[in-house]
Amino acid sequence: MDVSLELSALTALSPLDGRYSRIAAPLRDVFSEFAFMRARLRVEVEWLIGLSTLGMPELAPLPDAASDRLRALVRDFTVADCQEIKAIEAQTNHDVKAVEYWIKGRAGDVPALAAATEFVHFACTSEDINNTAHALMLSQGRFVLQDRLRALQFKLREMAHAHADLPMLARTHGQPATPTTVGKEMANFTVRLASAIDAIARVQFLAKMNGAVGNYNAHYAAYPHVDWERFARGIVEGLSLTFNTHTVQIEPHDYMAELFDAIARANTVLIDLDRDLWGYIALGYFKQKLKEGEVGSSTMPHKVNPIDFENSEGNLGLANALLRHLAEKLPVSRWQRDLTDSTALRNLGVAFGHCVVAYESCLRGLNKLEVNAPQLAADLDDAWEVLAEPVQTVMRRYGVPAPYEKLKELTRGRAITRATLHEFIRTLEIPDDAKQSLLGLTPATYVGKAGDLARRC
Repeated sequence: MDVSLELSALTALSPLDGRYSRIAAPLRDVFSEFAFMRARLRVEVEWLIGLSTLGMPELAPLPDAASDRLRALVRDFTVADCQEIKAIEAQTNHDVKAVEYWIKGRAGDVPALAAATEFVHFACTSEDINNTAHALMLSQGRFVLQDRLRALQFKLREMAHAHADLPMLARTHGQPATPTTVGKEMANFTVRLASAIDAIARVQFLAKMNGAVGNYNAHYAAYPHVDWERFARGIVEGLSLTFNTHTVQIEPHDYMAELFDAIARANTVLIDLDRDLWGYIALGYFKQKLKEGEVGSSTMPHKVNPIDFENSEGNLGLANALLRHLAEKLPVSRWQRDLTDSTALRNLGVAFGHCVVAYESCLRGLNKLEVNAPQLAADLDDAWEVLAEPVQTVMRRYGVPAPYEKLKELTRGRAITRATLHEFIRTLEIPDDAKQSLLGLTPATYVGKAGDLARRC
């Protein structure tokens, strides 16, 4: 067996780096090993620059040029730089220590930085750097997901408004039920998705920089008169993160669980959408725009399959499996810490990657949909039995005995025509205006305020 295949889209182990590499590509700059290393570097640099402002006798304030040089290491960080750090890691067998050594190596030619080299990573534990880096990465990753989720929400709202008044036979338990409109069905998902996006946006990204067991032990041993908690808060908040005051060696990742649960809920809304649209396509309520040269089946030339919604559903399931595992696993650590969180956290990009693949597939599917108005009308005209509901409800209003039972006897399990229903209505002892109102009702006009609700999403 050939084990020397060069990595490419065709030889990649994960479809996110293979078949779906184009779609997942924006996440490489967020969750890759390169991106993780750059985020660590940013945290180390800001910590060192911050330390130089404390007035410690052994660490003079860094001149602006020196601070700019440090920040340039982050801004101009390259894959070649990352490879240098990985080469150091190969010797140290410790990734964060490798970042520390790399900074010291790059700072040696600047006198102000050379004098400050032993304050790189000062009093920090690796997790001070890692947890803050992860928070920065997740904050950036959230924007990627929100951007795509909002595109889906916008498309659904557009469909809701465009088809607000187009009547459609609803289905409960798969059976014909009270009519609605196409727009109202899209509005339901629009509102649900908006709520889910808001929940994702509300999550605060927490970070800690409080040392080996969360008590600033080494910090106070070296400089007992510095307000280390205030200083650490300033560094974290300066990175646009929320400071966590109480932790063990690791930040407990509760906010990550909240974030992943929120994303999973948004994904569940989309799974529901994918399945409903799959069914509506099967009923003929929607047709799909054809693409020149595309094949739906290797043996059945007529087929136009709802592949985008199926692809979306499959990737949403994979994403949620990972997100829910991370949400359950990450907040649990043996005592101060163990390394099970470290290896799990390396799969953040995998979970987010399946999300973006699913979102793009769903949006592509939505953009292919065309309403099949004749089929919608035919289904409604073949379901006069659904008007049993308004007829028996009006009978209740006017005190007609056993209205539900009478309509049940007339309609349950039977094919009802307009003539059959109208014949029944004419026998009712109710006011003439109520009778005429019922006689004027059709399955296509019995939609309540669906149109208004659709326009309000």
